[in-house]
Amino acid sequence: MFEGYITDVKGIKVGHSQSREGMTGCTVILCEKGATGGVDVRGSAPGTRETDLLKAEKMVDKIHAVVLSGGSAFGLEAASGVMKYLEEKGIGFDVGITKVPIVTSAVIFDLNIGDYKIRPDINMGYEACKNASFEEKRQGNIGCGMGATVGKILGHTSSMKSGLGSATVKVGDLVVSALVAVNSFGDIYDFSTGRQIAGVYDYDNKKLLNTVEIMKGMNNNIGFNMTNTTIGVIATNAILTKAEANKVSQMAHNGLAWTINPIHTMVDGDTIFTMATNEIKADINLIGTMAAEAMAKAVLNGVYYAEGSYGLKAAKDI
Repeated sequence: MFEGYITDVKGIKVGHSQSREGMTGCTVILCEKGATGGVDVRGSAPGTRETDLLKAEKMVDKIHAVVLSGGSAFGLEAASGVMKYLEEKGIGFDVGITKVPIVTSAVIFDLNIGDYKIRPDINMGYEACKNASFEEKRQGNIGCGMGATVGKILGHTSSMKSGLGSATVKVGDLVVSALVAVNSFGDIYDFSTGRQIAGVYDYDNKKLLNTVEIMKGMNNNIGFNMTNTTIGVIATNAILTKAEANKVSQMAHNGLAWTINPIHTMVDGDTIFTMATNEIKADINLIGTMAAEAMAKAVLNGVYYAEGSYGLKAAKDI
């Protein structure tokens, strides 16, 4: 397991709210002073909120929160709870009569584990904000990681349990951290050894299978389950423009490619946000490279910290 958590970046708070009955939840990453925001969406089945405003040419350049949520598109409602909480605290973009919090969000599909009628909503988003702290360090089956699974080419019953992971990479005073909910269609690999550690699993014969090899043997049949998506956040104390924050998000996807195969498919909605607190000058190439490393380590932590649930094994179980 790798060291660090996204709260290593000064000014970043994290809070979780979840339901064990529903096996779902949400995680909020707060920067109450505002952070330069960026995003890159690589999967073709995303569920997102307020991503267009992060384009470099758009007016608003600071965001106050990112919400990672379960519940598929239903889970986007959790961001409304974060909006409510921040407005009550007087945090947001000043429009004269009030302050409008800038809250971005992305969701994973987890409706097939636990009670699908229980989803992150406005109350769960609000609760996650109330629980947020600068000291949060939990990983695995928490927040958005509650219902996360991996390796779903043969259906939910052949998948494995994963979760929420975080890690930090530091160079001098520069801090780059990642937080990710690992809910991929593909298998998970340790990038340092190339060894598969989780993914599609043969529960009868107690062995891991290979998603790519299964795909090759399906004779071009289509119709894979659209029950996936890996979503995450890069936070850094570097000084970034919106364009640079978008570039960091792009480069951070390399960390997903190091650890998940296949990745960025038509049935994934892979999305990575960036939040920059603008304290340290650093080279954008270094920041992006560190972001990819932090994201890869966070993915593995999300798998290693996960606990088996609802009949699905986790990596630690095999």
